[in-house]
Parts: sequence; structure tokens; C-alpha cells
Amino acid sequence: MRAFVFPGQGAQTIGMGKALAEAYPAAQAVFDEVDEALGEKLSALIWEGDIAELTLTANAQPALMATSLAVVRALEAEGVAIGAAAFVAGHSLGEYSALAAAGAFSLADTARLLRIRGRAMQEATPVGEGAMAAILGLELAAVQEIAAAAAAGDGICQAANDNDPAQVVVSGTKAAVERAVEIAKDKGAKRALLLPVSAPFHCALMAPAAEVMARALADVTINAPAVPVVSNVLAGPVTEPAQIRELLIKQVTGAVRWRESVMWMAAQGVTETYEIGAGKALSGMIKRIDREIAAQAVGTPEDVLAAATALKQN
Repeated sequence: MRAFVFPGQGAQTIGMGKALAEAYPAAQAVFDEVDEALGEKLSALIWEGDIAELTLTANAQPALMATSLAVVRALEAEGVAIGAAAFVAGHSLGEYSALAAAGAFSLADTARLLRIRGRAMQEATPVGEGAMAAILGLELAAVQEIAAAAAAGDGICQAANDNDPAQVVVSGTKAAVERAVEIAKDKGAKRALLLPVSAPFHCALMAPAAEVMARALADVTINAPAVPVVSNVLAGPVTEPAQIRELLIKQVTGAVRWRESVMWMAAQGVTETYEIGAGKALSGMIKRIDREIAAQAVGTPEDVLAAATALKQN
């Protein structure tokens, strides 16, 4: 059994998806449609721009989605439909890519939603007031205790990304997150370090962004996905449009339960995952979560051909 998984922010690179667009007209059409939906040449930034500008949350989110959907269209051109996967899942913004790939959102709506989401998340907290930190070598329960201790008083510190058994990311007010880093070191973390991010994602400080997304999602048509989508909030499947809308609003302030999501898919019988889009970060996490799951990244024309061959043989 297979799952297609879609990367989140941090995977962006200048030039991602360009070779795909050159090799597959259907992939080029994705970038053209995203450019039209946003009213600007985002593709020019992705392929020829400055990495600092591409990394801005409002740009990175639709750019990564466009790259992932270009891979989906290239796979379709090679005869592999989304139904080749039993489940789709995405890390944070990657959940939108997964939903678009499964037909829950139109491509244009997804691009516009992610532009709104990126801006809202960036603007939710004044620059410098929030922070995120990666805690390596401690399990989720230990990090949750550390976060609670660090938030004692008037601070906010929450486990934001449960990525794999050895990596949990905390998010919140800068002083509280800095306290969490020091406490984690005292508690035996292998490493604890602040991350170079522009905002404290997936914590209570994102409440203003959740309100923005509630309004934006209310105006968008959501279809039942062609295959179940494993929700970040539930770490389980969702197929009902009303529930998809509700969970995407909760996702803004809620934790990304990636480790549990992969474990749930493994329990359903998933033995292969294909990381659709830029980078290989999710494949590394998956291997650390369950060594029995084969993880393959698909981001170039060569990757598409290899994946299509494998998928059509099985």
C-alpha cells in the first residue's frame, strides 16, 4: 500500500520544478495557472529569483504547492493517477498540496488560499516577538513538559511539530522558547536550537491567522477528495468537506502531528511513500519513524520516470 506525501515550508530552492516544466507541458501549465491566480509571475521568482524573497512565507507556501502539483501532473502524464495512493498527507502547508492533488480544492483556489495563509501567519505576530526551536533527542511527552515549564507565567510555548521520534519543534513567545532551549539541554536533549523562521507557527500566537483562514475558507468550494487525506490535526483520515474546512482552521494554531500520521498510515498497511515536490525532508523523517516504510522523493523528471515505472509495476 502506498501514500503520497507533500512537503512543507523549508524545502524551497531556487529552480525547483523548472526541469519538470520544461519536460512536461502539464507541469508548465500548473505554474502558469498559479501565476494567473495570484496575478504575478511567481514562477519567475521560483526559477530565477532571490532565495530570501522566495523564503518569505507568503511566497514559499504557494511556490511549494505549485512545485508539488507540477509533479502530480507529470506523474499523470506518465499514466499514474492520484488513486495509485491509498492516502495522501502533507506537512503543514503540504496538507493543502495534498488536498489539491486529491481534487478537494481547485489549483487556483489553493494558490490564493496559501498566499492568504502565508501573509496572515507572517502578520499574526510582530517580528521578533515569537520564535521556534528544534529539540533533538527527546520524545514528544518530554518536550511537552519542557514547553509547559518554559511557558510558566505569561509566556507561550507549545510543541508545534512532532516530526519524528528524535525531533520535536516548539513554538511561542521568544523568551519562553529560549527558556525551553535551556531546559531541554538540562534534560538531556542531544541538541536544542532556535530556528531561522519568520514567525512562531502552529501555536496560540497564530490565532489571528486562524480567523483570517476561517473567512477565506468559508468562500471556497471544497470537494470530497479522491483519496483520504491524513489530517495534521487528527493524525487520521478526513474525507468530508465540512470537516476539512474545520480542520484547516484548527491547523493554523494546532500541532503538526506528523510522526503519528505516519504511524497511522503504517498501521493501515502503507509500506511505500512517495514525497511529491521539493526536497527529501519528509522521506528522512519517515525512515526515522518506521524503518520498514520505503521512502522515495519525486521532484525531477528522472524521479517521475522512476516512480512511474515502479508504481505501474506494482
